[in-house]
Formats: sequence, C-alpha cells, structure tokens
Amino acid sequence: MNKKSFPEIRTGRLLLRRLRPSDWQMISFLRSDNKVNEFVKRPRAESKAKALKFIAMINAGVDCQNHYYWVITEKDRNKMIGSICLWNFSKAKTIAEVGYDLAPEFQGKGIMSESLQSILSFGFKELNLKAVEAFTHKRNMPSRALLESNGFKIILGKIDEDNVDNLVYEIKNEVPIGCRNRK
Repeated sequence: MNKKSFPEIRTGRLLLRRLRPSDWQMISFLRSDNKVNEFVKRPRAESKAKALKFIAMINAGVDCQNHYYWVITEKDRNKMIGSICLWNFSKAKTIAEVGYDLAPEFQGKGIMSESLQSILSFGFKELNLKAVEAFTHKRNMPSRALLESNGFKIILGKIDEDNVDNLVYEIKNEVPIGCRNRK
C-alpha cells in the first residue's frame, strides 16, 4: 500500500484518513494526556520530535501493510480528534486487534462508535477478517460499553500477557463466506 492507495473511509459525520506529520500536536496530546491514557500502558510522545517519530513509524507500518491506522476527523474540519487502527494481525491475517483513542471533548458523542463500525466493515469486507479483538482495562467502563454496544463479547479465559488488568473482547465476522468481497 502506498499513500495514494490508503483507504480513506467516510461516514455520516466523519472522515477517517491517513496520519500526517501535521497531526503531531494531537498525537502528542493523545499519547501523553493523563486522562486519555488513564487505562493504557504505552510510550508517551510528549515532544514534537517523539510525536513525529511515532508518525513516521506508523506510516512505515501502513506502507508495509502491517497495520491500518486512521486519523478521525469531522467531515467539515480536517483536524485530528482521535485515531482508530487495525493492527497486531494473526499470522494468517484472519484476526486483527482494534485500538482507538479520542480527545476527551469529543467523547460521549457517538464518534468512536461510528468510527468502530466503519473499520469493522472494512476489516470484514475488504480484508476478509474472521474476527477482531479488543483489549481494554477492566475499569475502563466507557471502552467496555463501546465494545459491548457494537457486538463485542468478552473472551472468557483469555489473558493479555502484557497487562493482566485488561479484558479481551472479540467480534466475529458472521457474514457467510460466499457473500464476502474477494480480492
């Protein structure tokens, strides 16, 4: 995949697009803000240099099709308000993990649900995924509610070895094989 072929996704209110170096300030905020990262263990990007390094790493992975990472923007404004990604693919490329974050002032407005539904559709129809997993902290009730309201179920007995406080959710592609788009 190259910059020209990256799959932009449009929804009723949103444009999900490729990450750009000009998004560095929001990347820095999302990866360093204490509220956004309350339940997430990940490296911070509290400087422009660290944010730009993260952006370069993400875009290199996108170019190699190791993951898909979308910037969430409102359709009428091209300013980044969050992100959503499909990553950590299984060896057979049939299962992926979803990750997401959103600036606090945009939370509780259905934006992440709209984003999640659109990338699940992409993952199931375009990538022919059999399932998508999500790892979220057991005390992160808004994230758990988002996943559950979008059809995800807890995988009982599955442990996140990197964070034992996480619950592992999954949604399966229920579309019959003959009805999936083929590439």
